[in-house]
Amino acid sequence: MQFLIRAAHIIDAHSTVNGQVCDLLIENGLIRQIGQQLSVPVDTEVVKGENLHVSAGWVDMRVSGMDPGFEHREDITSVCRTAAAGGFTDIALLPNTQPVIDSKDTLGYVRRMAQGQPVSVHTIAAVTKKTDGADFADMLDLHHAGAVAFSDGHRPLQNPDLLLKTLQYLQPIGGLLMNRPEEAMLTRFGQMHEGVQSTLLGMKGIPALAEELSVERDLRLLEYVGVTRAEARPERQQSTDQFVCRVADAQGGLPPAIQPALHFSTISTARSVELIRQAKARGMAVSCDVAAHQLVFDDSALAGFDTNFKVNPPFRSPDDVTALWAGLADGTIDAIVSDHLPQDSESKQIEFDHAEFGIIGLETAVAAVLTHNRGLSLAQLVDKLTTRPRYILRLPTVTIAEGQPARLSIFDPAGSWTYQQTHSKSRNSPFFGQQLTGRVIGTVHQGQFIANS
Repeated sequence: MQFLIRAAHIIDAHSTVNGQVCDLLIENGLIRQIGQQLSVPVDTEVVKGENLHVSAGWVDMRVSGMDPGFEHREDITSVCRTAAAGGFTDIALLPNTQPVIDSKDTLGYVRRMAQGQPVSVHTIAAVTKKTDGADFADMLDLHHAGAVAFSDGHRPLQNPDLLLKTLQYLQPIGGLLMNRPEEAMLTRFGQMHEGVQSTLLGMKGIPALAEELSVERDLRLLEYVGVTRAEARPERQQSTDQFVCRVADAQGGLPPAIQPALHFSTISTARSVELIRQAKARGMAVSCDVAAHQLVFDDSALAGFDTNFKVNPPFRSPDDVTALWAGLADGTIDAIVSDHLPQDSESKQIEFDHAEFGIIGLETAVAAVLTHNRGLSLAQLVDKLTTRPRYILRLPTVTIAEGQPARLSIFDPAGSWTYQQTHSKSRNSPFFGQQLTGRVIGTVHQGQFIANS
């Protein structure tokens, strides 16, 4: 297939045409030519529009695919269509399915179902069997089967000895441990952030301390293990080494010689940001991400008891939100994720204290950040969606250059639209009916232009 992207602003810090307005000719999945006013070959589709921007394909590091086991909420096909509509070309799926992705069989099922989809699916395998925090899954076997990282997903690792041994076990293979920091005994029955708002609403709070204690503990364990550099996977060594050279020029974030061994998912408090900032300053092999919705809402959003605002970690105080934006700006926070977690109506349209946590976010993650942006440049935003997550997950580099594979996100950062319908099987989003800034035009994946519809 052949098509031409006409007059697009290039956003790619590692491309020689970064910041320029160029035409891109895509042929057989490769960028064949980049230039000005390129002639249109016969039978070539032309992609054009006002204020087109093109970057390397966006990566979402934290998505709940729900398949197998919860296909009534989401399946592989629907989550991939939803991701493409949100501008993503790559997603990493959490292991919290039924059965859990803790064996080669289940991982193989996901990989087979992902073939031919409009996005590339990367699988995060479980650390423990059934994610119950007791017995180890066969991580080495799962690593060789294609797992990009290891995590118990929505179930934070509580046992410090287990987390310590996981770091030690993964070190020789350059593996990545992802953990959502939460001390579960401090959050039992919690419904929202513990603070003035929870007191006024009469709801059991989830203290910031529960997250911060876990971050402190995990950093101490990482320090104890003595991991200062996590080597890239042998089968991806060449592309990763090239990537390190390119990351060296990037502003803030990971030093070029350090690949994270421990990744904190969806941090939400000011103290967590500061702890990770200090750890990076000491050269520790650590990274972190933030959910897009955490940058938009604070705990005052729950005043109406709308269960679509019930998430975990919960929406924190306004000061915490300010600290998250500061962490993005200075490179402490490496990536922005959707934390896409579909829930059926029976799990959400009930009393607040009985409702499940989570929202769907693939289609709104980038637009939500652009709409409520607090000074983050477009280049910085793209970095949090492309360069950093690829580096953290040890994925091959993607850059906009002639002869390179075409894996692209096409968007209008100033375009306005209203979120009214979804490709997801679930509808648990607080953004329905809202006007957002930042419109996805489409993606380029596996040689195909996938228009956002």
